[in-house]
Amino acid sequence: MSGKVTNGAGEGTGGSAEGWDAAFFARWMRAAADAVDREADRLTELDSAIGDADHGGNMRRGFEAVRSELDEGVPATPGSVLMTAGRKLVSTVGGASGPLYGTLLRRTGKTLGDAEVVTGEELAGALSAGIDAVAQLGGANAGDKTMLDALRPAADALADSGGKDLRAARTAAEKGAEDTTGLQARKGRASYLGERSIGHQDPGAASAALLMAALAEAGGEAEGSA
Repeated sequence: MSGKVTNGAGEGTGGSAEGWDAAFFARWMRAAADAVDREADRLTELDSAIGDADHGGNMRRGFEAVRSELDEGVPATPGSVLMTAGRKLVSTVGGASGPLYGTLLRRTGKTLGDAEVVTGEELAGALSAGIDAVAQLGGANAGDKTMLDALRPAADALADSGGKDLRAARTAAEKGAEDTTGLQARKGRASYLGERSIGHQDPGAASAALLMAALAEAGGEAEGSA
C-alpha cells in the first residue's frame, strides 16, 4: 500500500490488538520532535563540552522538518513513516547526526517493509537492523561513547520483552546514555579529546534516549498493545 493518509483519517490511537499502524509511528515521530525541542538547549550544552555545540539546534531543525512533513500527510504504512522521517533528517540535520539518524530510521523502516500493521516484536527486530546499519556507517561499537550506547540496550530490552515493554526500552536507553559519562570517546569529534572526554555525557546518546522515550510516550508507556 502506498500514498499518504490524511490527518483526518489517519490519526486514531495507532494501535490495535494486532499491532501498531502508521498513525502510531507518526505519533512517535511527533513525540520525538517535542522532546528534542524541549531538550535542545541541554543537548547543545552537552555537545559544547566535547563537540561542536550544535547538536541541539541541528536535531531540533531536523525533527521540526519531520513534523512539518507529517502535518502534510501521514504515509500509509509504519515503514514508510520511518523512511520519510529518515530522509528528512538526512536533508536537514547538519554534521554526522543527519546521516546517522537518517540511516537508523530508514533501515528500520525498510526492514518493516510494506506491512500496514506491525507488532512490537517486529519493531524490535527492525530497530536492531537499523542500529546495525548505524554501527556499520559510523564504524562504532557499544562502549565507544556514541548513540549506540543508548540504542543497543533499548533494542535489547525491547526484544527481551517480546516487543511489549516500551518502558523498559526507555529506561535502558536513558541508563545507557547516562553511563557514557564515564566512557572515553573512541569515535567522532569527541575522540580527539582522548581522556578529556571522560566525565561528559555523550550528546548523541542523550538524543537517542529522547527518541526511545518518545516511543514509550507514543505507546502510553504501557507494557504494550502490540
